[in-house]
Amino acid sequence: MLRSFRNRFTKAVQVLLNGSDTRQRAVTRRDVPAITAEEVEEARLFFPMDKFFIFGHARSGTTLLTRLVRVHPDVHCNYQAHFFTRPPLLQGLVSDPAVAEWLRRRSNRWNHGRDLSPVVLRAVADFIMERDARREGKHIVGDKSPSSLLDGEAVRLMYKVYPDARLVYIVRDGRDAAISHRFQAFVDRETSLPAEDKRIRAAFVRNPEPFLHGERSIFTEKGIRHAAEGWVRNVTETEQVGRELYGERYFTLRYEDLLQNPWEEMCKLWKFLGADIESAGLEQALAAEMQRNPDADWQQEKAGEIAQSLQKGKQGTWRNLFTARDREIFHQTAGETLAAWGYEI
Repeated sequence: MLRSFRNRFTKAVQVLLNGSDTRQRAVTRRDVPAITAEEVEEARLFFPMDKFFIFGHARSGTTLLTRLVRVHPDVHCNYQAHFFTRPPLLQGLVSDPAVAEWLRRRSNRWNHGRDLSPVVLRAVADFIMERDARREGKHIVGDKSPSSLLDGEAVRLMYKVYPDARLVYIVRDGRDAAISHRFQAFVDRETSLPAEDKRIRAAFVRNPEPFLHGERSIFTEKGIRHAAEGWVRNVTETEQVGRELYGERYFTLRYEDLLQNPWEEMCKLWKFLGADIESAGLEQALAAEMQRNPDADWQQEKAGEIAQSLQKGKQGTWRNLFTARDREIFHQTAGETLAAWGYEI
């Protein structure tokens, strides 16, 4: 009996670590209860640091925002834990039925008659984040993980474990996000691209000029429609669920505003997180970090034949690269959402 349970538990942990069969595992158990207010208070006795999470659609500036927010001497933020945004998710730790049974078993007197799952999940995430923050000598800690895969569901999953945390959501013009994501695929996933996408990539490498001037599309029609639908869904659901669940603990900003007024936007965010903006040299440190672009450096090194034709991280790239048909398709799907966030139609 003990050996059987141990084997099941080991398999569950291996699934979490290795990512195999992740989509199936992520949904094997949907009855993980939300953490209670009393359990939150208990957790904060052991892990007292304030927590925040940065969400955003893919290629919307989450990495830049992370680099900037941790310039502050009190704030630490690391990358891509995907606690709530990509299967198998944090709850994968307790999704195996045998593990679930163990945590809520009546003979287990440690659980006081309640499923211990949310306490376990909270303790794991708290330890991971606070251990890192302590090494940096900081006391406000967060994780940034793009939320494109689960959209509003990512917010709901976060709230079940961290109702006391703060959620930061960054939005970028969906057309620029789509272009950035497209070129990321050209650079990072060349061998796994569908046949038509490989042909488009090869044509771009041979002669980028028609693509850079809106004469030829870097997208298939299906691809750009899918990109527009995904952006609308992520922005709409995250905004709705974020405001509904987190209220004053929910903060949004636009990528374009961050580029134009980095000091003003970051001061707002640091205040939201409870950090003092009077720290000496903070504005100068922020300005220095804004001059770096490690993502562009990486893409140049990985696929210079693609990256050399692009200006990384710029706003309004879609005006040059979108064909008339690209504009039409994106507007049909995302026009209302673009307008709602103040983007040019």
